Amino acid sequence: MFKFKIKRYFFNSIFSLWTLIRWTVISLAVGIIVGGTCTFFAFVLLKANALRDLYPMIAIGLPAAGLIIVFLYKNFQNKDDLGTNLIIASIRNSTDIPFRMAPMIFISTALTQLCGGSAGREGAAIQLGGCLGNTLGKLFHLNSDDRHIITMCGMSAGFSALFGTPMAAAVFSLEVISVGIMHYSALVPCVIASFTAHFIGLAFHIPPEYFPVSFIPEITILGFGKMILFGAVIGGISILFCICLHYSEVLYHKFFENPYIRIFTGGCFIMGLVGLFQTDVYLGSGISLISSIFEDGYRVGFEAFLLKIIFTTLTIAAGFKGGEIVPSFCIGAAFGCASASLLGMPSTLAAACGMVGLFCGVTNCPITSLLISFELFGFEGMPYYLVTIAVSYMLSGYYGLYRAQKIMYSKYKTQYVHKTTHQ
Repeated sequence: MFKFKIKRYFFNSIFSLWTLIRWTVISLAVGIIVGGTCTFFAFVLLKANALRDLYPMIAIGLPAAGLIIVFLYKNFQNKDDLGTNLIIASIRNSTDIPFRMAPMIFISTALTQLCGGSAGREGAAIQLGGCLGNTLGKLFHLNSDDRHIITMCGMSAGFSALFGTPMAAAVFSLEVISVGIMHYSALVPCVIASFTAHFIGLAFHIPPEYFPVSFIPEITILGFGKMILFGAVIGGISILFCICLHYSEVLYHKFFENPYIRIFTGGCFIMGLVGLFQTDVYLGSGISLISSIFEDGYRVGFEAFLLKIIFTTLTIAAGFKGGEIVPSFCIGAAFGCASASLLGMPSTLAAACGMVGLFCGVTNCPITSLLISFELFGFEGMPYYLVTIAVSYMLSGYYGLYRAQKIMYSKYKTQYVHKTTHQ
């Protein structure tokens, strides 16, 4: 009996070691390929935004850029574009991700950013990485279960290379698929792919995002109570953002059935808003506004987060490409900055709490949100970030950005619910 146990332990150890070696090799390949691709993608987006900053009149071309995007998808994609939802659905349902999705999202996101569409980049990187990971899985002749893992590796690598938060990126792909269930079998591969892509980004001088929080006071009982209320409001704003995205899309499709007319009209709406409010600060992903809040002490009013919601929903629902993650950061930062005086706390700290709280509310990923807070702002403000994230997660209900995401366990009780997120 003792010899049998020793033999079984020996074979289990050999199998575990072989699994580690196998996935290390595969994950390194994914990290290198996806990391290299997304590093080039980040470089292109940086140049596109720099060009628009240098020549602001480029933004007038947004409606025309929309026509090019629709033409590309109509003629080369040959199927409905579901974006990140397609990546999530492929992991759960073993559906195929066509390779042509990768160049489509690359080109269309670059065009959207160049002309000032209010869309992000991380969502595009997740789609790009997931698509490349899935393609590599087919090239490596992996079975369906292993292709799920390699797709998650690609998602993590894309997020990490573009935003420079490897810990959060590694966990995000595990957490976002099925809320309440973590796919720990993919933990080591996603960690290796994420950090490999991160190092590639650093090697090519893609700077990781970091926002300095000027001063973090010691949290008090009163401050703790304020953060609970703040987290509750942030949870409500995350619901508002998701609802606006959904109904904007419904209204666009109702009144403009033709995709060319729809996206051209959406671009005209954005240009009309720029003229109406006499500002271009809400164009683009919103990263410049976030940087101004943290680095230049720029203060905004409560109208800022509402305007960013409007610009983003009109852009994405019309059919422009990118993602919702950085715009959600911007919305949260703007609301936090505007709320700082009411909370009696530094504007940068309130903005940081708003960023991670809103990200959690719209993605339903509290662990990822906490890791992002550490990587973007440092560990010192952890009590503030944790309270905001926890309350926002609970009170955002079953809403979310991704309709393919599943809420497996209730947010309110220890009960299996298996709900699809609302929008």
